[in-house]
Amino acid sequence: MPVIDLPYAYGKPLMRGVLRTEAADFMVEEQLAFEPSGEGEHHFLWIEKAGLNTEQVARRIAQIAQLPIRQISYCGMKDRHALTRQWFSVHLPGKKTIDWSQLNSPALSLLAATLHRKKLRRGTHRGNRFTLRVRDWLGDHDDFIARVEKIQLQGVPNYFGEQRFGHDGANLDNARRWFAGELKPGRHLRGIYLSAVRGWLFNQVLAQRVSDGSWQQLLPGELVALQGSHSVFAHNEDDALQQRLLAGDVHPTGPLYGKNGTLVCEKAVAALETSILKPHSELLAGLEQAGLKAERRPLRMIPHNLLWKTVPEQTVEITFSLPTGCFATVLMRELLDYRVADTERVVDRKQ
Repeated sequence: MPVIDLPYAYGKPLMRGVLRTEAADFMVEEQLAFEPSGEGEHHFLWIEKAGLNTEQVARRIAQIAQLPIRQISYCGMKDRHALTRQWFSVHLPGKKTIDWSQLNSPALSLLAATLHRKKLRRGTHRGNRFTLRVRDWLGDHDDFIARVEKIQLQGVPNYFGEQRFGHDGANLDNARRWFAGELKPGRHLRGIYLSAVRGWLFNQVLAQRVSDGSWQQLLPGELVALQGSHSVFAHNEDDALQQRLLAGDVHPTGPLYGKNGTLVCEKAVAALETSILKPHSELLAGLEQAGLKAERRPLRMIPHNLLWKTVPEQTVEITFSLPTGCFATVLMRELLDYRVADTERVVDRKQ
């Protein structure tokens, strides 16, 4: 089931528009969960880029520092077809200094350099702030305004976006070939393919719960995620937790499939997930063979500070923040029937 065919929470939008006409139409700014201390052996670099992916920037940093690329750290991958700001860290023991201004180029700008005592790790940022411009913004304005109001309060289904699955779903197709013994990917590609499989299976569960209206409900046997945290706990079916759900403090979760997880859903949720996942036994077996640990992911995401304003030439500018691991395009599909400009294509990168 491609992302474009997944069920909508609020029906198909009646406004339409074009996304990513140019890189500056899709701006992403990483939000760390801490402030670099200004002291330590880890050089923190705050970088703005356009037309480059995160790995390309990391290679440039490694080249200047004369280090292998594995010693360059960052929180998450950022899209090439966007204007993005993110942190990188480099461990340089002692008092070694480097002229980081060598990084500057037409596609890359060093905005700040500081120090910290620990390196960056994947997924440790708090989230990302987005500023998106949608051009040729036409249709039912009342529908758009009503959707903004609903999403501010209720959020949207937390699907994995199309970027997770590669161009035309190639990552998922290659994963199937790998599991069938027809392909031998390298370590980096194995990680991408496993993520695509887990994301696709999660989307199948979430799609069913959107269809039956339970994606914002706590069912018997639910595992619940705490907003802004990786904490997951069992639903004890009390009224207080229901109130926290309505307030956006907790969310129902779906499976990131693996084995030997610390928590297991039960009752109605277990039966539902088993019925959805069972027909995909070859994918489940492949994930188990890879040794992935079972995890949970919230079924909904609620954007922070979702705002919008019109700008000249039938364009709307939409700003919002999302937690780490959430996809801006998934939010946008609930707001607008958008298409990506012909000059762009989907790439395999997660925000």
